[in-house]
Amino acid sequence: MRKITKRFGALVANDQVDFTLRRGQIHGLLGENGAGKTTLMRILYGLYHADEGHILVKGRAADIRSPKDAIRLGIGMVTQHFALVLPLTVTENVVLGYTDGFRLSLDNAHQQVYEASKRFGIEVDPKALVKNLSVGQRQRVEILKALYRQAEVLILDEPTAVLVPQEADQLFQSLARLQDDGLSVIFISHKLNEVMSITDQVTVLRGGKVMGAVETRQTTQPDLARMMVGRETFGVTKANNTGRGRVVLQLLDVAAADDKGLSVLKGITLDVHAGEIVGLAGVSGNGQAELAQVLDGTRRCTAGSIKVTEQDVTNVGPAQIMAAGVGRIPEDRHESVVTEMSVAQNMALEHLDEFVQNGVLNHRDIRLHAEKLIAEYQIKASPKDKIRALSGGNMQKVILARVLERDPKVIIVAQPTRGLDVGATEYVRRKLLEQRTKGAAILLISEDLDEIMALSDRIAVIYEGEIVGVLPTVTANAEKLGLLMSGVKD
Repeated sequence: MRKITKRFGALVANDQVDFTLRRGQIHGLLGENGAGKTTLMRILYGLYHADEGHILVKGRAADIRSPKDAIRLGIGMVTQHFALVLPLTVTENVVLGYTDGFRLSLDNAHQQVYEASKRFGIEVDPKALVKNLSVGQRQRVEILKALYRQAEVLILDEPTAVLVPQEADQLFQSLARLQDDGLSVIFISHKLNEVMSITDQVTVLRGGKVMGAVETRQTTQPDLARMMVGRETFGVTKANNTGRGRVVLQLLDVAAADDKGLSVLKGITLDVHAGEIVGLAGVSGNGQAELAQVLDGTRRCTAGSIKVTEQDVTNVGPAQIMAAGVGRIPEDRHESVVTEMSVAQNMALEHLDEFVQNGVLNHRDIRLHAEKLIAEYQIKASPKDKIRALSGGNMQKVILARVLERDPKVIIVAQPTRGLDVGATEYVRRKLLEQRTKGAAILLISEDLDEIMALSDRIAVIYEGEIVGVLPTVTANAEKLGLLMSGVKD
């Protein structure tokens, strides 16, 4: 790819980017969220078209205007959100759109897909329904689908984001085997350790520009971090827990149903103490979202009890939950703000009664309140800005400010740094550790295992709606947690 530039209005997502991939190479594309990695690869796969620059495949100019063009040139892509048809079998998904004529012999197709899975070393049952597969198995189907279409270049966009550690190891083993057969892989990531362990070369993007392209064996994590964020080190340091306080949040045999009425939480028993962060780890879809909703008062328990400082808050509404001293930072930040309202209005939203005088809203007090929080939380916005115009990081800071200014006794925080860049991530994590120091009891629900390990004092693992293990972070490692996240209880 030569001098690739892509603009979205005033935003320059890719700025004169050069990128070279060689046969049989695993090439890491590294950068913070918003650095332009996915945009660049969407151009290569034909989902976007560059405003400037050109692409050469095997030395020849290539005009890639659609994924069909990319596939014809031997380029396949596995996106973060899989493009699979869940009710169909593995075989049907693999051959979908890649058959001659209108008739399909399923027996022949099953055999072809089976042979392909053996040839490429990607273990998967051709006759299995995709809806019954784990996330890791679905990813293997996506990779097999690309290879079945004779892909010589495979683009993997944040492939480990949805995998437990053991599945990530299996993926890396498969890629090494495919690399030996001459496959070229572009590995998009913002995780330095993964890039160092699996790639031959790394290109680093920052703000849409190439900061450097280096041989992996000739670089270090601090060097890559410097290129990626402009400084050598980032992350937070957790102070040793000097001793837990009393139990502040107590869940006893809590059960709940999903939106279809099916059991989704089964006998959840968990305590969180003052001055402690308990991390809840698990693969997406194992009941974490429903547990957060039960705890913030937006989903009813079908059994069990929830107490905050001995006060029973089972099945009370969000207002009573907040009144009991619970701060709620939901998974989807867009759902916890009113996008058409200003930053100041959103900051006052959960406590409007405090800004009312003689039945009328005091807009001056609302503005002054917002100015104070904007300064304190370093939010890049003015009180009158529409909140929808803010970046993800600044929107998350607004929500943090609104919750943390109340000094809550309990904080329920779900996926607090999802979609945030390294700087915003560091800020959010530091604020949570500050609340821990102040004595808050924090339940951290996250699918980012590095985040869980960095912030938590204890880690609880949820699998299919049950807590399958609780262990101190000092005795936890990726292998133990991965087994628990896969449902292996001992």
